[in-house]
Amino acid sequence: MKTILYATDYSENSVSALRVAYILAKKFNAKLIIIHVFDIPITLASTVTLTYLKKEKKHYVKNRKMLKNFFAKHIDEPVNDLNISFVVDEENSVTNSLLEKAVKFSVDLICVGAKGTNTVKEFLLGNTAISLLRKSPCTLIVVPKGCEKIHFNKIIYATDFETADIFAINKLANIANKFNAQIRVVHITTGKENEVEAQMEWFKEDVRAKVDYAKIEFDLVFSEKFIEDLLWYLEHTKADVLAMLERKENTFYNKYFHSDLVKTMVKKSTVPLISFNVGGL
Repeated sequence: MKTILYATDYSENSVSALRVAYILAKKFNAKLIIIHVFDIPITLASTVTLTYLKKEKKHYVKNRKMLKNFFAKHIDEPVNDLNISFVVDEENSVTNSLLEKAVKFSVDLICVGAKGTNTVKEFLLGNTAISLLRKSPCTLIVVPKGCEKIHFNKIIYATDFETADIFAINKLANIANKFNAQIRVVHITTGKENEVEAQMEWFKEDVRAKVDYAKIEFDLVFSEKFIEDLLWYLEHTKADVLAMLERKENTFYNKYFHSDLVKTMVKKSTVPLISFNVGGL
């Protein structure tokens, strides 16, 4: 992991995400790009007027200063050895700006808070985190507000025994290795016990053959209440992070579990959620 992109709206909701991005940047010795996206209401001035250009320049200067102050306030330690860039962008869509910057800077991971503070913008444009889950070209980590003690000791990966899961777990192992973390792979299912256990054994062998990481365990949970029991599993195992694969909507798991689950977990999870997009593996 060479480049991490972190986005903030200066709210308390984004503080924990900043700390996660900073921890990962230090562990990987990665470049950390800290960005704030703003837009100037069109009613203030026409885009072709000198007044608008002056307001635009003023907003850039103001936000760059705010961005640096926000970082200094919440990361209270020397950062001389870390490669940090502060970027301010004018765009009426936060998602579009982040996607453009992710491609421009060859970003390996995007880090955002679970929810912003601009209710009107969320209503009109959709929640940035949810939108990025579907569109991000790289790994995404969504961090809920209030993660005061951020650890990467135990990471849960929710699987559906797909081939793409192997690639996702391999990428997850690269993160886990930096923290000497345990990965627990869980499959929540309504299937028949004997059939599912056989699938799990096949999947275990495939993972162990293709993923070079020793600290991986496997669990089965038989349940029809996917969301409730995944939340229970996270609490029961004292998980620090949840990881999932953003799948195409072509499986039973995705139709009845994954699509609603990812959105719900972004809202309900008390631990950071790492999402691997199939297209980015």
